[in-house]
Amino acid sequence: GHSRLRLTHVLFGKMIEMGVKDANNMGAAMAPAAYDTLSTLLQDLGAQPTDFDCIVTGDLGHVGADLLLTLLRTDGIDLSPVYSDCGSLLFGDEQDAHAGGSGCGCSAAVLCGPLLRDMQAGKIRRLVFAGTGAMMSPTSVQQGQPIAGICHAAVIERSDA
Repeated sequence: GHSRLRLTHVLFGKMIEMGVKDANNMGAAMAPAAYDTLSTLLQDLGAQPTDFDCIVTGDLGHVGADLLLTLLRTDGIDLSPVYSDCGSLLFGDEQDAHAGGSGCGCSAAVLCGPLLRDMQAGKIRRLVFAGTGAMMSPTSVQQGQPIAGICHAAVIERSDA
């Protein structure tokens, strides 16, 4: 037999701004959008986090990832058994992945590299990939305006035929 990977669900998130003004902490700016998108996705699917082999966010860094897990816990959702962040998967321990925000390139590298390889090998059968981004401009950063975040999620499943 052979296996196929298929996209089974996509959720486009909405812009969320929670007052983060520090451009050096992009993970915290993106975490509320990731929270909103992931909690909505789980609700839409009637699913629990453990229904998936892994749930991966774009590069939130340690601060943003902690904030995401805390926000979800307030809703009674424990993501920690299946959660990873692109930054923690891509960067080594000797690198400072504290504040996150390395961008869509980081997410693409992780999705098209280790995650895709693990899905093809059968190590991952159901994946939620939640890409994150921040909306900002040089002007908004210089003026200390809040930075809005956004997150889109895709469910990718492996089927064996």
